[in-house]
Amino acid sequence: MSPLDPHPAQDLADIDTVGIPRALLYYRYRTLWETFFHEIGRTIIVSDPSDRGILEAGERLSVDECCLASKLYLGHVERLIGACDAIFVPSIGNFGKRKSFCTKFQALPDLVSSSFEKGQVRIASCLIDEVYANATAESAFAGMGMRFGCSKKKAKAAWSEARKAQEKDEARRAKKQMRLIEQTNEAPAEERPLKLLIAAHPYVVHDPFIGGPIVDALADMGVCALFADDFDRAKALEKSYSFSKTLPWIVNREIIGAILSLYDEIDGIVLASAFPCGPDSMTNDAVMRNVVGKPTLALTIDAQSGTAGLETRIESFVDILHYQKRGGYLDA
Repeated sequence: MSPLDPHPAQDLADIDTVGIPRALLYYRYRTLWETFFHEIGRTIIVSDPSDRGILEAGERLSVDECCLASKLYLGHVERLIGACDAIFVPSIGNFGKRKSFCTKFQALPDLVSSSFEKGQVRIASCLIDEVYANATAESAFAGMGMRFGCSKKKAKAAWSEARKAQEKDEARRAKKQMRLIEQTNEAPAEERPLKLLIAAHPYVVHDPFIGGPIVDALADMGVCALFADDFDRAKALEKSYSFSKTLPWIVNREIIGAILSLYDEIDGIVLASAFPCGPDSMTNDAVMRNVVGKPTLALTIDAQSGTAGLETRIESFVDILHYQKRGGYLDA
């Protein structure tokens, strides 16, 4: 059966309330997902922001080898059980060649179903895999909409509205950040705050439990924090090919492209990663070795990390940058 079969099995038609875990790709596609389910007439419940309790729940459900972000995801899934009719867990492999996601995103429905007792979690899913399954995002969501009982026309219209809302939100965020850079540059040189680019996956930097302490620490020190994922994604992706022709992961490409594009605007880089992220272990090392001339702080966050050591490292990094801005340690 093709994703847009005119007579698909309507096995999701009885679902009225859809739960969305506030983790992983939610921080990248929340506007798309929420708009789509709203357009097909479903009620959406998003799990609460991450906290220690959600992480501990995810750790109990997870194997040790899972990354911190995946453990958090399982904790969010558990929080949604009983609060909705089904939980949206997409399988996202790639958007084409050199535009892949970490394998955990493709295996996510299997990870969730195998982490809970049979029948405990009902999953609503779709597959995006352009390279191996010829399954585009449009066909995946439109096909899923028809499984929810929508007509083909309504399902495709819902996808169209969701895509436009996502693109509008991304454009708004990119414009807002570029305006922030412009406003900072308009201030007298001696009054300009340090501009640091936080280069990390959205589910790291925007999760209040993982990345919140980093963002808060920089704000407390008066730093202008910029975000790699708030830079124009299409421009970042294109720019990344000047760094590597073969890097397979699209989000890491966008992070690198944002670093290169904003290089002249920033005073330093904060590389933040959730332990033990495979793609980040390769790309962050490549950035440290090859993006020269900008002070870079690499932070790896794991389940045992406390905020005190993290804040100390950030404070030291910012202090060093302030010294450099004033001309160095020997400048009185």
